[in-house]
Amino acid sequence: MRIGTVVGNVWATRKEDGLTGLKFLFVQLEDTKGVPVDVPLIAADRIGAGIGDTVMVTLGSAARFVISEKDVPIDAVVIGIVDSIDVESR
Repeated sequence: MRIGTVVGNVWATRKEDGLTGLKFLFVQLEDTKGVPVDVPLIAADRIGAGIGDTVMVTLGSAARFVISEKDVPIDAVVIGIVDSIDVESR
């Protein structure tokens, strides 16, 4: 799992049948200090995250198992909206 901030929405009127009804978000992944890592990615969202929310994202083939009723072609999915983060500094 990774942490990131939702920076935008993605709309696609034509997509694979299994993706119908899913919302897509641009998520900027971040390190533990909130510094952006790499480029933003597109993640499927079923929990209602919005722009500015800090979210947990799972990546890779495990992401497609979040939607158990069908096998969908996704490799990133929002699995939680973060309320707070507490990281011990050394």
